[in-house]
Amino acid sequence: MDYASPDPVPAPVTTIAWRMAHVIVSCLGYRVGWHFGGEDIDVQTFPYAGRAEEALKQLDEMYGRWNAGVRKLSDADLANPPAVGPERNPMEIIVQHVNKEVIHHGAEIALLRDLYQWRDTGR
Repeated sequence: MDYASPDPVPAPVTTIAWRMAHVIVSCLGYRVGWHFGGEDIDVQTFPYAGRAEEALKQLDEMYGRWNAGVRKLSDADLANPPAVGPERNPMEIIVQHVNKEVIHHGAEIALLRDLYQWRDTGR
């Protein structure tokens, strides 16, 4: 993950790899660690994938852990803020936010993939 402060102007188009890493680490990884007893993830030391196959495996694993944790939540768990972690909203709001992030970044990944496939076809 590469960040600049202040943000560059104009902002660059992000890559599929950057968006995948963002979903794996920032959207899912932090919350799996905070809310479902996973390991704490650090954006600086996370072992980012060097190949697409590895990134997809990381995504599948992290999403699986997130999904399993969410499915175990009771109605009371969803209605209250989590006992650990920095987020103070009710868990149902956190789940909704994470799912929106995964959906919209997933759509961006799909768009970038489609654009890449069509890049030199002259269409």
